[in-house]
Amino acid sequence: MDKKAKLDTAFLGQPRGLSTLFFTEMWERFSYYGMRAILIFYMILAVKDGGLGFDQTTAASVMSIYGSLVYMSGVIGGWLSDRIWGSRKTVFIGGVLIMLGHISLSIPGGSAALFASIAFIVAGTGLLKPNVSEMVGGLYSETDRRRDAGFSLFVFGINFGAAVAPILVPWASDGFGMNLFGGHINYHAGFALAAIGMFFGLLQYYFDGKKYLPSESNYPKDPIERENMKSIIIWTVIAIVALVAVVGLLGAMGNLNIDSIIWLITVIAIALPIIYFVTMLNSRKVEKVEKSRVWAYIPLFVAAAMFWGIEESGSSILALFAANRTVLHLGGWHFQAANFQLLNPLFIMILTPVFVVIWSKWKNQPSAPGKFAAGLVIAGLSYVFIAMPGLLYGTSGRVSPLWLVGSWFIVEIAEMLISPIGLSLTTKLAPKAFTAQMMSMWFLSNSAGQAINAQIVKFYTPGTEVQYFLAVGGASVVLGIILFFFVKPIHKLMAGIN
Repeated sequence: MDKKAKLDTAFLGQPRGLSTLFFTEMWERFSYYGMRAILIFYMILAVKDGGLGFDQTTAASVMSIYGSLVYMSGVIGGWLSDRIWGSRKTVFIGGVLIMLGHISLSIPGGSAALFASIAFIVAGTGLLKPNVSEMVGGLYSETDRRRDAGFSLFVFGINFGAAVAPILVPWASDGFGMNLFGGHINYHAGFALAAIGMFFGLLQYYFDGKKYLPSESNYPKDPIERENMKSIIIWTVIAIVALVAVVGLLGAMGNLNIDSIIWLITVIAIALPIIYFVTMLNSRKVEKVEKSRVWAYIPLFVAAAMFWGIEESGSSILALFAANRTVLHLGGWHFQAANFQLLNPLFIMILTPVFVVIWSKWKNQPSAPGKFAAGLVIAGLSYVFIAMPGLLYGTSGRVSPLWLVGSWFIVEIAEMLISPIGLSLTTKLAPKAFTAQMMSMWFLSNSAGQAINAQIVKFYTPGTEVQYFLAVGGASVVLGIILFFFVKPIHKLMAGIN
């Protein structure tokens, strides 16, 4: 890196290119979390009132499988960047697809517009999210001490966009939308605001990217060689034909509906990581020590999937709890059910610096498997906590919003023990021949957790509220306790990795 590049401190002491990526990802998260804050309410709103008229169970299941697909698609996005387009072009294409997804929802097109939007946003997020983070790393040399601070700033941008969106997008639907559309809630106004947010992100990215992003990001890191192209095309065609055949079979049997498609995606989300693990454990490229580390990663993957199933329920189960069971005011302060979605990024921003200090000061801190076990127990307790108002007061009335705030705070403590630790551990345990694929495995843990969630949310009803929270929360606590007993064996399998 030349002298001029080393002295690039134009953005809060960081390279100017970080500003480009900071605001690109901030707007992308604004658009995604804004859409996510109101989508379930749009789905369950009666058709006569401008919604889709889904029952609450179907809507919650769709939200979960939607999240599963978003994290699943990152596997393809990383591959396309590394082998075909390069990260800069891949991110831009992803942003365009995301914007088209929000535009689809902003137009009153019924269920067809919803599913078109899901397809666009799933594909776009898969292209954008894994590659924009990789580009941040490309702004720094290996010896640049600003790297960690730069990533911290980048993560702040992500959470800032995610925190502001659940305030502004619901306002656009319930406030601005009602004034503009004759006193009726108009969720399309909110989706339009999400599209505008992504548009601003694309403008910033396109024009600033030419000036401030590394030229290397224009090219794939591992371009496909001609002799390999034929086999890639063949396997892609086989996968597409198999998927079409399964869908066609469901149609021929008269079972082609939302529920069957959700089941199909659930099976794929569970099968993908299994295939990855089997491939790594049977690969000749993976040495004996590396295979031991892969075996150590498997129980941690299962634990992560359990955690994400609970943590990601904020846009489905907890959103329904906010709308149906929560008093939507605190004293004279009134708010909307969708506003609770800001609690996730807000608590992450508050807790992250606290845990950074804890991990830097705590000399004899638990091992990574121990942190996972503790995180699972705490995540389960967040569900036990939200079951308490139903146990104490019954499930027919509304309760204080502080119950939801408390539950979210507890689960975000668990996230501090699992999410950053899991990311770090994934890079450490990855076999050399599967470094990129192993990072995909971390995202697949979220995908698998949400896919399973898409099935179990069907058991959530007003009548089963207490049982549901206690059963899922209790399962997480029990799994965490079991994991505590296997901390030492797992740590031994990690073969020198802490």
